[in-house]
Amino acid sequence: MGYTLDGAGFSQVVKNLGQNYRIFAPVRKVGEGRFTDTDVIRYEFITDASEIELQKKSDYSFKEILTPLSETLFFFTENVVKEADRDTRDVIVFLRSYDIHAVKRLDQIYLGNGPKDYFYENIRDHVKFALIAGDEADDPDGFSASMGTNRATEGYLFSVEQTSDGFLCDVPDTSLESVFEEAGGVKAEVTPSYPVRNRTRVEIPDEIPNSIYKDPIWDEYTARCIGCGRCTLVCPTCTCFTMQDIYYTDNGKVGERRRVNASCMIDGYTNVAGGGQYRRTQGERMRFKVLHKIYDFRKRFGYDMCVGCGRCDAVCPEYISFSKIINKVNQRVNELAAESADAAGKEAGANGSK
Repeated sequence: MGYTLDGAGFSQVVKNLGQNYRIFAPVRKVGEGRFTDTDVIRYEFITDASEIELQKKSDYSFKEILTPLSETLFFFTENVVKEADRDTRDVIVFLRSYDIHAVKRLDQIYLGNGPKDYFYENIRDHVKFALIAGDEADDPDGFSASMGTNRATEGYLFSVEQTSDGFLCDVPDTSLESVFEEAGGVKAEVTPSYPVRNRTRVEIPDEIPNSIYKDPIWDEYTARCIGCGRCTLVCPTCTCFTMQDIYYTDNGKVGERRRVNASCMIDGYTNVAGGGQYRRTQGERMRFKVLHKIYDFRKRFGYDMCVGCGRCDAVCPEYISFSKIINKVNQRVNELAAESADAAGKEAGANGSK
């Protein structure tokens, strides 16, 4: 069941939902982009439907609502540990299809990868989603169709698609029907549209040989990547973090423990006691990130970690394209397979001539 609404009707829907939910949505910030004449689209809490950016993909992902950049977990004294207070009001987050698929990845890591993460689960229980539908024909970086994440058929309360005639909303959650009807929604059969194909396409190899780990293809990124970590901070599926204890007193017995976003691409993340450091070069870090996104995660859970949103391509100050890296890996895997087959053929021929 779905509804069609005009602009006033959709605004009323958001206003009505705001009485019971906090609304977290992509917002266009005029003139706040990386250059003085560019905008940036990032997530924040809104109070009016006019604030929501429905046409363009957000530059930053939604994940801060689930995994805050810096989150105080608990406070401690010499004798007492107190869990940090948090806002437990329910939240509706407006997401595109690949971001709804990204939530599945986050849930897999924090809730389906051994013991559940208590702090993540407490937040996740209060977060619901609304789907932003559309074909995203003008997106130059996304490749969700190649990753199979271009369409979401479940996991959302309702969808919204802005057209020249108004708004189309699919409402699979029947508890919200009254909200749309009170706002003047007209019942209609609504199927959320989605990008059938993208301008950017990738091919992911089914298997990747161990020889790729030492392959020279990664050397390029030792020279190009500056290790800023932007790609992983905007990525909706990156889940790495570090822990920090903040002490209020000199004796180190009163303070707080924080969980802080971190990533494999940022210098210092793999440092260990005694001065050791895994993955010293940016090429090694890029290798780890790429293979985790398109191979290692799949080997463990059955599907790829990358959802093809393309945000990493757009944000990189060195213009490193993740989609092109994937295709380079695929090409190199095919070359290695051909070399291996050629060597096996020559060996078989040599043995046959004996």
